[in-house]
Amino acid sequence: MPSPHADLSRRVAGSYLQPLLEAAAARGVTAAALESAASMPAGALQPLPESLPADDYVRLLDIGAELAADPHFGLHVGERVKLGTYSVYGLILLSCRDFGQAFDQTMRYEQLAHDLGRSTLTVADGVAHYTWHSNYGPAHRHLADSVFAGIRVFGNWLAGTTLPAAHLTLMHDGGAPDARDEYLRVLGAMPAFGAPANVASFDAALLAYPVPNADVSLYPVLQQHAEQLLRQRAQPDNSISQQVHAAIVRNLAHGQVRLASIAEELKLSPRTLQRKLSEAGATFQQILDQARFALAKDYLRQPELSLVDIAFLLGYQEQSAFNHAFKEWAGVNPGAYRG
Repeated sequence: MPSPHADLSRRVAGSYLQPLLEAAAARGVTAAALESAASMPAGALQPLPESLPADDYVRLLDIGAELAADPHFGLHVGERVKLGTYSVYGLILLSCRDFGQAFDQTMRYEQLAHDLGRSTLTVADGVAHYTWHSNYGPAHRHLADSVFAGIRVFGNWLAGTTLPAAHLTLMHDGGAPDARDEYLRVLGAMPAFGAPANVASFDAALLAYPVPNADVSLYPVLQQHAEQLLRQRAQPDNSISQQVHAAIVRNLAHGQVRLASIAEELKLSPRTLQRKLSEAGATFQQILDQARFALAKDYLRQPELSLVDIAFLLGYQEQSAFNHAFKEWAGVNPGAYRG
């Protein structure tokens, strides 16, 4: 279950999940096995959902690696990337005149495929430096591996040939030093591990390389569609998770918040609310914890509020219950956090 620190607005498109499921299946791990190990509802992964929380996707990468006993699971996920993996954003890349434009479109539209991280590109002294800024730390090795393997595979497909291997630096430790040959096979070069950033550096002349089968006439239509999707994402989130979060915040100071009372306020039955939250990849308790944690941090910045006051405002009957919950979330008790 995602932690109270999870950002429920971060999503991954269902199509982006497909290579993960294929890589797992190739190693004898079924979607049902992934669901069970991740404590997800049966059928959450197949048929493919429209989207899923980014936190769940990252957990599935780590779980898939463990179940498949595959130390290079991320690389093998990235190898299975196809045009459809990136949805509309992938089609835009296929309509770009050259790789420079493709990188520009990546920086603008990759969020239509996932919220796992963001890309930047800089050019200096004839060398292009593509940096992928992960929203997750270097502990999630399979995530970075899958991203850079996917870029390599899709880039070669887009070019219609094997492109020169980039000089890679990755933030993670690379795993066992005696088992790294797979990086060389998939990425074309051995990365430098334990680096301060995830960067692929290559000859900037490649940016002028044409996309051989590009249908540039489609670009304006696809761009218009992609811009519309971006505008929809930018609109205030009225998802069921956000509705529940807002209702919890409104009611916390008026007593203990219960799923049944929130469901009644949203004009839903408790069972329907549970189902809708499950479909959104969330639980009532997770959202309650998330709301309490965010409010608690805000209240602790206000010196006029005692810990007893804050516990009451968060709907706790006893300060000790608040102390215990806050330490679970933050790793320290509220008094130490305030100090």
